[in-house]
Amino acid sequence: MPEQNFPDRVLYNMDNLDVLRGMNSETVDLIATDPPFNKKRNRAASAGHYEDAWRWADHPTMQNRPDQWLWQPVHRIWLDQIRDDNEALFQMIENTRLTRDDDTAAFLCFLGVRLMEMHRVLKPTGSIYLHCDHSVGSYISMIMDAIFGIDNFRNIIVWQRTTAHNDAKRYGANIDTILFYAKSGEQTWNPPYIPYDDAYKARYRRSDPDGRVWADDNLSAKGLIGGGYEYEYKGAQSLWRVPLETMQQLDAEGRLHFTRNGGIRRKRYLDEMPGRPMQSCWTDIRVLNSQAKERTGSPDQKPLALYERIIAASSNPGNLVLDPFAGCATTPIAAHNLGRRWVGIDRREDAAYHIANRLLGLGINVDEFKARQQSLLPQLQASCEIRYAPPIRTDDGDTAPHLAPVYPRRKPATMTRKAMLDILIAQWGCRCWGCGFEPPTAEYLDLDHILPQSEGGGNELENRAPLCAPCNRRKSNDWTLTKLRRENRREGRWYGHPDIDARIAIRFAREWATDYLASKS
Repeated sequence: MPEQNFPDRVLYNMDNLDVLRGMNSETVDLIATDPPFNKKRNRAASAGHYEDAWRWADHPTMQNRPDQWLWQPVHRIWLDQIRDDNEALFQMIENTRLTRDDDTAAFLCFLGVRLMEMHRVLKPTGSIYLHCDHSVGSYISMIMDAIFGIDNFRNIIVWQRTTAHNDAKRYGANIDTILFYAKSGEQTWNPPYIPYDDAYKARYRRSDPDGRVWADDNLSAKGLIGGGYEYEYKGAQSLWRVPLETMQQLDAEGRLHFTRNGGIRRKRYLDEMPGRPMQSCWTDIRVLNSQAKERTGSPDQKPLALYERIIAASSNPGNLVLDPFAGCATTPIAAHNLGRRWVGIDRREDAAYHIANRLLGLGINVDEFKARQQSLLPQLQASCEIRYAPPIRTDDGDTAPHLAPVYPRRKPATMTRKAMLDILIAQWGCRCWGCGFEPPTAEYLDLDHILPQSEGGGNELENRAPLCAPCNRRKSNDWTLTKLRRENRREGRWYGHPDIDARIAIRFAREWATDYLASKS
């Protein structure tokens, strides 16, 4: 197991992607995070970098600053990483551009590269809880399937934030969803329970001489699928749910109730019942109101009780809990309250304020905090460490921009650009596919993409085309080959043959290319 190369109780005040890339693999026990929602409000952002447009509820930048992830600014190397390391995730993002819009696909790209790193840093016993709203929750669920695997999906937790919500011409949107995935089948799991209500407790009407209350439960297996154990015990003949040895043990422990009619039932003691097993619909935790003591002034703040339930169920005391979108520090504070180690990451300038204010219980407003920042600095440093540079990996793993594949898959044999250009010229002739010009030698041709990389085009042979220098400069990384040819025809720059379109449309077999390379070796 790699060693942890970063301290506990630390807040990284920077972009979480840089920090995640610097963390050693398999060092985190639990990730519980609430990433920005793609709701076109509250935050201004691009896919390359995001920044929160708010600090407090009344901050002036809350107005007219919708969050937006735009496709064009997406850093191209993100697309390369996703395409190279997780084909399923790449295809899902491409399909989102068709079913939703480019900007949602850019948001998924922003989130996808970070989730790939979160998968890497989790231990095999680890889990991740990702808080979503209804706007893109279904899309995020699919990228989680692509990264963590459908076999590691555990639950979609429905959190009822409020009892009612008034929305025009639709059902009230009063829920969020929390996606729960494990790293593997070895996940840490402490089953949570809800205390029984008074109506359930009233069923326990009998008591033993020592005062322990109990209710009886059926021991007969009659009518149950799968059969049982048929024998006679103390005059009662039946098909029982437990074997004779278990029946004798229950009797010796005083856990059998012999009825007036000669039957036998099992005692269930109330003090041994942990409660009702927690289900996936959570209705007992409400969103914070403006008067709540936990309130920090940040919009979309989540209750501590919500994340304390998550942390208690999927980690143990002393485990490390990570929140890459720490926001107003709900996850770090919940982890601290439950005796877990924690790491938070957030690029907002006020992130340190939230950590210090909540850990120390200062309860002061932002203006007072800023005025007293120097005097509060010793308390801040004692409560946690603030860092502004990412950790450096020491586990000999891949570093950015390359990521280790999540799932190995078959890849085509790699070729040099010259080898691919030789193959294309040998099969189709020495000509530019953009304008049809036939130069005297192949030195006048270069290799470009039929579908540009900015649109998801790959580097495989089937997506390559020979172009002359003017066409190569004109096409750049923005146009497809089809658009280049269309513009050249419209402007009278076409010098080719009528059958070149059909030739380019043919998807030639890779076996032919392999044979050609073998003949040249």
